[in-house]
Amino acid sequence: MNFSQKPNLHITRRQLLQLSGFSSISLLLGGCGTPLLEDLVGTLSEPLNQNFQSLILKPQKPVPEFSINQIEPEALIVNTYRSTPVINQEKFRLIIDGEVENPISLSMEDIKNLPLTSMIIRHVCVEGWAAIVQWGGIRLRELVALAQPKSNVKYAYFKSADGYYSSWDIDSALHPQTLLAYEKNGESLPVDNGAPLRLASPIKLGYKQSKWVTRVTLTSRLSRFQGYWEDQGYEWFAGL
Repeated sequence: MNFSQKPNLHITRRQLLQLSGFSSISLLLGGCGTPLLEDLVGTLSEPLNQNFQSLILKPQKPVPEFSINQIEPEALIVNTYRSTPVINQEKFRLIIDGEVENPISLSMEDIKNLPLTSMIIRHVCVEGWAAIVQWGGIRLRELVALAQPKSNVKYAYFKSADGYYSSWDIDSALHPQTLLAYEKNGESLPVDNGAPLRLASPIKLGYKQSKWVTRVTLTSRLSRFQGYWEDQGYEWFAGL
């Protein structure tokens, strides 16, 4: 064995997230950690992680946006969980339910009749790439308000047409720059990028920004199933 050869200390960001959690400095701040550790600390670590990162990252603070000439139209890489689902947009309905006073089911026409919000933000992927994109859509907080959530709601679960699922803390879901987007760079959102509706926000890593969203469920408790990647050890809060 050649002991003079330096070991390869390179670790990808995805591996780092699996080992310790993004921005974590200890076990208790490490989000989901690994499935084994999750069994040990379970509901203890996640609220601590959420509270700590909420304090540090200030999820309600507006994030500076970019100018239109900074948009990178070819930089957004298409990543899919399984395959692109086939969705009939005329029959599509977005359901918002859970611990709410007024569960709602909205068509795309209903959603597009609400005020359009446009923002130019950086989409950051856990794999190490980023893209400046203009998103247009409806603020999630406006849709949630229509459903009249109960005062004890703390989390939002997102389900997608391809079977993907994820969960957010409610403060991040209600951030003024968290959208359910149906436009990309001033045009209709392409199917491969999540049409008819996808999450878009500058405060979360890309794997939290579900595509083809069909249901938003508001709840006071975070279940054992927290998200497709999160359940495999990826950091839950995943804030930027």
